[in-house]
Amino acid sequence: MNTCNSSGSDGNIYRFAEKLNLQERKIIDFSTPSNPLGVSKKIKAELRTHLKYLHKYPDNEVKRLRKRLAQYYGIDPETILCGNGSTELIYLISRVLRPEKVLMTAPTSPEYERAVLISQRLSASVGIRNETAVAKQSIKIDYITLKEKEGFEIKPAEFITVMTRDGNSAPGTFATESLLERHATSPRYDMAFLCNPNNLTGRLLGKGDVLKIADAAKELGCCLVVDEAFIDFCPDESVINDVVHNPCLIVLRSMSPFYALSGLRLGYGVFPGRLIENLKEYKEPWTVNSLAQRAAVTALKDSAYRRETFRSILDEKRFLEKNFRKLGMEFFPSMTNFYLLKMAGAQEICKKLYKEGILIMECSDSKGLGSSYLRITIRSHRENAVLIKELTKILQG
Repeated sequence: MNTCNSSGSDGNIYRFAEKLNLQERKIIDFSTPSNPLGVSKKIKAELRTHLKYLHKYPDNEVKRLRKRLAQYYGIDPETILCGNGSTELIYLISRVLRPEKVLMTAPTSPEYERAVLISQRLSASVGIRNETAVAKQSIKIDYITLKEKEGFEIKPAEFITVMTRDGNSAPGTFATESLLERHATSPRYDMAFLCNPNNLTGRLLGKGDVLKIADAAKELGCCLVVDEAFIDFCPDESVINDVVHNPCLIVLRSMSPFYALSGLRLGYGVFPGRLIENLKEYKEPWTVNSLAQRAAVTALKDSAYRRETFRSILDEKRFLEKNFRKLGMEFFPSMTNFYLLKMAGAQEICKKLYKEGILIMECSDSKGLGSSYLRITIRSHRENAVLIKELTKILQG
């Protein structure tokens, strides 16, 4: 891994600060997508009020937040499960369902692959000694490689074609038992991940197209996990209300990118009713702390913050895109708060920005991308202007 590479998901700013011998607050972090407005004033006030209650355990059932989420989306609170970020739920789903055959796109978030591979190792190490049984556990992960010439767009017809190839499962069902208990007529894929909008490309698949894939998954009995971590930037395209109609659909959400709550770790998922009880049995207790619960409830009520976010993101997108064009930088259209860029000498550019205390994501380790790609998060106007200034010095100096 290159020294300036960041996964974009692990708070790499701390290692970065240590290497440069800089205070963390002096680093401009373009690697991790977060709202440039920062934490809302209402959330800060709410957290200050409840600091005195930190001696108490948090509500393990997260009732107040689940009730608020249910009201916000018009869904059943009993279908909602909250976690320490949506990442916890990705790993929980893989650990409980233990899929054998998994489909995902490339590029996309690396957490899906990591989660299913870890679930395989756990299955192999816990109570399974028969060599034949262990051999049957091998997880097959296939990737639909998104094409640069098509702007890394996900093609629903292609996704469905790959997902249904050789499928022979009973319609509308997917197993929740272990691998060794599965019937021989399991579908070609028993789990598929769809990140929408896609991380790392920022591209959005419209709601209608996502539902086409979800309907196909239902017919095949394939568990479709739709990760909507960035959907708050285009909320009308969410399929969160459609889980109730599809027993094979799971929708995950995160409070980190839009509400700038990465440090509090708050995510949630909406699940088919018969699956959520199984997940609860395996989920660790108290993973959602009291302040995170309070912050999330407050965030959902803060319509002014959402309006200001949309305005700010739009303004900064115009600023960045205008300057990308001036500098001759290739960028891909994005519905989120980050851009995927392609340019010659990307790794060298990354290193030069690194020396100036600017952290960006270099994508050479990402499946489906390579050493010519960078991901840059939209920050405040002052920070974006600093980035453009430094890029101009590098590219035109």
